[in-house]
Amino acid sequence: MTIFAHMIDRATIDKIMDATNIVDVVGEFVSLRKAGVNYKGLCPFHDDKTPSFMVSPSKQICHCFACGEGGNAVNFLMKHEQITYPEALRWLAKKYNIEIEERELSDEEKREQSDRESMFIVNEWACQYFHDILNNDVDGQAIGKQYFRSRGIRDDIIKKFQLGFALTKRDALVNEAHRKGYKDEFLVKTGLCIENERGIYDRFAGRAIFPWLNVSGKVVAFGGRKLDAATKGVQQKYVNSPDSEIYHKERELYGIYQAKKAVVKEDRVYMVEGYTDVIAMHQCGLENVVANSGTALSVYQIRLLRRFTQNITLLYDGDEAGIHAAMRGTDMLLQEGMKVMVLLLPDGDDPDSFSRKHTATEFKEYIEKNQTDFIQFKTDLMLKGVKDPIKRAEAINSIVRSVSVIPDPVERQLFLKDTAQRLNMDEKTLISQANKYIAGDKDEQQKEAEREARQQENSPALQEPIGLHTPQEQANEVERLLIQQIIRYGEVVIVDEDTVDDGHVKMNVIQYLANDFAEDDLSFSNDLFNRILQEAADHVSDPGFKAETYFTQHPDVEVSQLAHRLAVDNYQLGRSFKKEPSSKELRNQVEHLELDFRYMIVTGRQKEIMNEMKTEKDMGRMKELMTEYQSVSQLCQQIGKMLGR
Repeated sequence: MTIFAHMIDRATIDKIMDATNIVDVVGEFVSLRKAGVNYKGLCPFHDDKTPSFMVSPSKQICHCFACGEGGNAVNFLMKHEQITYPEALRWLAKKYNIEIEERELSDEEKREQSDRESMFIVNEWACQYFHDILNNDVDGQAIGKQYFRSRGIRDDIIKKFQLGFALTKRDALVNEAHRKGYKDEFLVKTGLCIENERGIYDRFAGRAIFPWLNVSGKVVAFGGRKLDAATKGVQQKYVNSPDSEIYHKERELYGIYQAKKAVVKEDRVYMVEGYTDVIAMHQCGLENVVANSGTALSVYQIRLLRRFTQNITLLYDGDEAGIHAAMRGTDMLLQEGMKVMVLLLPDGDDPDSFSRKHTATEFKEYIEKNQTDFIQFKTDLMLKGVKDPIKRAEAINSIVRSVSVIPDPVERQLFLKDTAQRLNMDEKTLISQANKYIAGDKDEQQKEAEREARQQENSPALQEPIGLHTPQEQANEVERLLIQQIIRYGEVVIVDEDTVDDGHVKMNVIQYLANDFAEDDLSFSNDLFNRILQEAADHVSDPGFKAETYFTQHPDVEVSQLAHRLAVDNYQLGRSFKKEPSSKELRNQVEHLELDFRYMIVTGRQKEIMNEMKTEKDMGRMKELMTEYQSVSQLCQQIGKMLGR
């Protein structure tokens, strides 16, 4: 397994994992049905009488609450198909048309891998820089903040979407980046800056900034809206990051990171056109919304959405541009198995303006009442008032062609029957025409699949109860609970305060434990736990790092399976959401567990000294042991007192 990990670059492994939909994978072997935000079925790993096997699409993890088996898609395939880690990766790569080459990475490829990480780091810094300018710089507040306020955007929403402002001076970001030690190479590669014969300058100068976060929360690009300082926020035009090694416009959706949990919960996604539409709807209370920002929908974007839901409502302005936007994506959505509804808002309204005039309940009720399926939408649009037979025939053929791309034959048949009734036509005629389209499209579909494969090739443990009997069992449990805190909450800040000696101190769970362990030369008795703590400490500062995602999707199967077991009870909650601990509560838990851990070490040493004293005959050594025993006993009492024992 380790050899293979060196043979395939991390970017390709990430591509495979990003493309993988665990519901689709498990669904090939287990009959699943919807159960709240998750899916449920009979466990394939034991003689299951009632469905106890849960699959979480939002977390991309599965688990049996009876036998304990589960993990991510790779773990599932390895267990179910009795295959190795590389074979499971090959299985997934084949399913999602991702080509992998099993070979040693060249120096150039290793450099490219390093470049990708550097680009993410630069983007993350830039995102924080723009956000800080917006909140703390005089011009940022007077121009950028004023613009967002003029759009009615609250501070909590500004923070949620990490909105920012770029100073009007064309070298402001460049100069600050140089002060921080970032290289021009990556400022240009990310698209933050433009380089020409006169030098390097900021791409987004003087603009309101909208960061693009990918599905895992990494900053991949930016959108910048030009503002005019004199008029405090008059819109001129947008500038967006160019395609790069880490950003491809046709593969990303604005707002997907902020929306994915709500999409799974509601089992529906709203598709809008622009940044402010997404933001305004979030502020209104509708969070299951994304935007493709004016570009035509791509198959990659649709498949990304399909990981979370099959139900989509296209929500656009009622003007000509909105109608065109709704029309151009319909057939591709249907072809990918999406259930498509369409709603054009009243003239003069877009999702942004409409959401500012209505509550979430009113907006949702309006959508439910006025959205129509794609047949009704297309029929109303293309046939209303049309009497010319030729034009009517063209319109009907267009509607039938849309129905013909639906992959499910039963669903396709029902839509053809419905279409025939709505148009008052012979159903057999429509079926015959649809079959012609299906037959004629087979060759083209094959060619498209080949083109898509080439493009993809070339583009960038359950918590156990406390109350264990032996001291070793208690010690093992404390260690397990500490690692569980790292897996579940590792990136959560639990220390954010001013101190007399060190100034302002800010630490998350991982940094807190890693620092304490290093300071007192502590280590776990379980070597795997030590590896996880060290790797967590090495990566916690990476852009978009989330411990649970990082370790449950880890290429080391032993690590990913352990992470799955420690994280799994987050996924048995169904429709309700488990209340996460506050920062203060989490700090108390971590501090208490660490004291427990130290107490176990000290009491263990106490017993070792006692046993040694029973057999020791050398009086000099006996005196050393007695001195150490007294010191250890005092320490034990101190820790016990802090624990309330």
